[in-house]
Amino acid sequence: MGKRTILSILIALCVSVGVAAQERFSRNIDSQTFIPKGQWVTGVNVSYSQSNNDNYQFFIVEGINGDTYSFNVTPMVCYMFNNDLGAGGKLGYERSRISLDNADVIIDSDTDYSNENFYCINQKYSAMGIFRNYMGIGDSKRFGFFNEVRLEFGVGESKLTNGTGNDFTGTFEKTYNIGVGVMPGLVMFLTNYSAIELSVGVLGFNYSHTKQTNNQIYIANRDSKSANFRINLFSISFGVAFYL
Repeated sequence: MGKRTILSILIALCVSVGVAAQERFSRNIDSQTFIPKGQWVTGVNVSYSQSNNDNYQFFIVEGINGDTYSFNVTPMVCYMFNNDLGAGGKLGYERSRISLDNADVIIDSDTDYSNENFYCINQKYSAMGIFRNYMGIGDSKRFGFFNEVRLEFGVGESKLTNGTGNDFTGTFEKTYNIGVGVMPGLVMFLTNYSAIELSVGVLGFNYSHTKQTNNQIYIANRDSKSANFRINLFSISFGVAFYL
């Protein structure tokens, strides 16, 4: 058998194996459009929490008297430039306050620490560019998944005071941060134009720079970097969206 005959047989075998593999691994997956091109997506995420404590005890902290609240609002707009693909932006505002009249940290009968007249207030403004990819669940037009990639720029301020009279201390901080994150989510349409969204952060990188002024005299700076490659249960977000 000549070299040309052997080469012809090998080529024929390769072609036949390739055709068989193509037939074997054909999935016959049909791509269904969930959000069509040209739609506008607008929505808002809002969260609010408040608590009041009267002589409350938490582990080693006793006699907690005070109140706290937190508020967060994030409007969104997104344009679908292709089927199931969209880009847009978000604006965010966060505000929180802790007012603590008294709290006693008791480790044992000989070790305790008391904190009185503690006050802290924080607020943050942020702007985000987002990219979204949607995918329907089977042939359903009501339920689907989305994955959101965001680039965030933010600036925040916080004020902290403690004590009274000669023991009074005050600290002011200003923070700048930039971050990249990935947030997959679930969308459920209530009507043809309105839906409820649930999302959770699973991956992200954040860098922040903080300038701190203590008692209007001492100045300090802090840089921090963090990366998250796990599900962050504290970043679960509920929202309402309108598809126009």
